[in-house]
Amino acid sequence: MKLSNNFNFKAKNTWLIFAFILVILILWNTNALFDSLSLQERSKMELWAMAQKEYIKNPSLSNLTFEVLQRSGTNPIIQVDEFDKIIEIRNIDWDNKKQDSIQLYNLLYEIKKENDPIIIKYKNDQGELVINQKLYYGNSSILKKLQYYPLALLLIIFLFGSVLYFVLKTSRVAEQNRLWTAMAKETAHQLGTPLSSMMGWISLLKEKESLPIKEIEKDIKRLNLISERFSKVGSIPNLESQEINSVIEQTTSYLKKRSSEHILFEIKLPQKEVILPFNSQLISWTLENLIKNGIDAMKGKGRLSVQMIEQKSKVEIYICDSGSGIKDELLPSIFNPGFTTKERGWGLGLSLAKRIVEDFHNGKIIVNKNKQSQGTCFQILLNKS
Repeated sequence: MKLSNNFNFKAKNTWLIFAFILVILILWNTNALFDSLSLQERSKMELWAMAQKEYIKNPSLSNLTFEVLQRSGTNPIIQVDEFDKIIEIRNIDWDNKKQDSIQLYNLLYEIKKENDPIIIKYKNDQGELVINQKLYYGNSSILKKLQYYPLALLLIIFLFGSVLYFVLKTSRVAEQNRLWTAMAKETAHQLGTPLSSMMGWISLLKEKESLPIKEIEKDIKRLNLISERFSKVGSIPNLESQEINSVIEQTTSYLKKRSSEHILFEIKLPQKEVILPFNSQLISWTLENLIKNGIDAMKGKGRLSVQMIEQKSKVEIYICDSGSGIKDELLPSIFNPGFTTKERGWGLGLSLAKRIVEDFHNGKIIVNKNKQSQGTCFQILLNKS
């Protein structure tokens, strides 16, 4: 089991590292593409500014200069003088008859944030500065869309990862369910054959009344009950409306007789009978697993309490021990199949309890209280209807 957990841990880490590297590559590639397109757009704007400068020098345009000035691209352009007064705009949806100039200057303020200005200066033959202008330009629509490209890719990767995680988790749960079913049916089958034989021998031996024979009969009935429990785990059990008080009493009484005399059992049940739909054999099994875990945690000495509280629509059952408690870092894993802190054990008790309570009875089982060196308290919630 530890090897399996290590493999799963490494697999998860490998996937996370791969996803991290992929995200870094996408961001780096997108940033490089953004820089390349941004550089190209600036080169176009500088070429347009040079054509503008040539036009200022020589108003009689050459074909090349005229062609460059006509092709200003799609970038929004605002040309201002040395006092930041707007003298020309291009590729901006603007109607000076309907719109206030303040809006245009607000737009200029926003465009200034996107790129550094391109200076247009011209001196005459005497060295006097005749033209001192600035060309501000914004990013094209393609470049603006590209800014959101990494976010879109990250979202896609996140969705893909979520779907992959869901598929793997669903597949794992389905595989575990098949394993539970196969194990339960095989256990019931293996127990059934010797039980039938032993029950036949008991019938013959019962002619001679003796205490050992009666005790053997009880244990055989117990084995038969275990066999029936496993057979029910392998299929959907029937839930019958019945009182639960006696089931709790019988289960605790059976375990009390077979536990250390240093274990103090405290049973607190309502005085009246509590009726709800449940499978008595499976709920008894769940209680046994929790009580046995508590006894093991106390190492044969301590206090174990079983309490039932009846609410309006549900029943709360508490199984508490005064043992060593569960480490906080282990709490998320205690209901996983195969998880155990014991040197010997399959780690199926709590996972079986969770399956019985939540999958078969639509209830809930949680760790209600847990403190180091002060014990653990499990809570079972069962619906009354």
